[in-house]
Amino acid sequence: MSAPIHPVILCGGSGTRLWPVSRKARPKPFLPLVGKRTLFEAAQDRVGDPDRFAPPIIVAGPQHQDLIEAQARGDHRLVVEPAAKNTAPAIALAAALLAPDDVMLVCPSDHHIADEAAFGAAALAATDLARKDWLVSFGIAPDRPETGYGYLHRGEELPGGFRIARFVEKPDLATAQSYLATGEYSWNGGIFAFRAGKFLEELKRHRPEMAGLVTEAVAGGIEDRSRFHPAAEPFGRIEGDSVDYAVMENTTRAAMVPVDMGWSDIGNWDALAEALAAEPGLADGTGNVALGRADLFGCRGVLAISDGPRVSVVGLEDVCIVVSGGEVLVTTREGAQRVGKLPGASNQEQAR
Repeated sequence: MSAPIHPVILCGGSGTRLWPVSRKARPKPFLPLVGKRTLFEAAQDRVGDPDRFAPPIIVAGPQHQDLIEAQARGDHRLVVEPAAKNTAPAIALAAALLAPDDVMLVCPSDHHIADEAAFGAAALAATDLARKDWLVSFGIAPDRPETGYGYLHRGEELPGGFRIARFVEKPDLATAQSYLATGEYSWNGGIFAFRAGKFLEELKRHRPEMAGLVTEAVAGGIEDRSRFHPAAEPFGRIEGDSVDYAVMENTTRAAMVPVDMGWSDIGNWDALAEALAAEPGLADGTGNVALGRADLFGCRGVLAISDGPRVSVVGLEDVCIVVSGGEVLVTTREGAQRVGKLPGASNQEQAR
């Protein structure tokens, strides 16, 4: 049997974009938003085959330790970040705890993936490329001209994937439409495969100070049963950065594996409405989804959720109505990206 893949599950988030259901004390990874499993539980299950995957490394802040332990599926190692420094240092912590030739599969804890078989096939293809010292992104098949995601431009073909010709920031609508028309672009879904030693080598080349401080933090860290606490002082001096900016956009070894797996980052209420509408038996013929005590009449594209009083909606289109923990949110689906800026969401007091 080939060497196992080492999952690295990144946990975190402030809980603002899916307010009022998601809160600082219980952000979206730890909520059952699509189906009965929480997003974190589903992320673990996707990498739960012991014939293919090693026990996961979970990287998270101290505020989520208890939630993680309550929802952990089995053997795991929890790396407790002393401070939130974005994805590049978080991944580097995990890489430094692995052997150089271990292949790590980096997965956010808060994404929804409908086709788990397609995910598994892409993970194997990405691992094969990572063992050849490619730094691999999952390239998500786009199904609409989305302006809220970054894009990967497909380059020359490789065995099992493609070189990434360039990374593209979130485009305007016209540009996104042109990307979709060419068929040469994929969404950058934030899922990666690296050989641990290669990732650290590239980080040292492009962010030497960050790499050095991560090394110090790991060398001075403390083991506490299944938990590892990096040294706080050197880690706190890191200038945070995303893995895309720190490594992927600088390396000459960036590759992608295209995959169509029913992916969503569940980044706001509009995205959740789309994910729920695709679930069998949840949506009616006009894209409406009603959960809890909610009734819809003459509506189209409406998401209505209530954990308390009955919500009755008549004749509306493309809105989200959410009642949770004594708070009420009403937004157009177009306006859902701005929910995190609301005073109630940013205040982050847990409802009682």
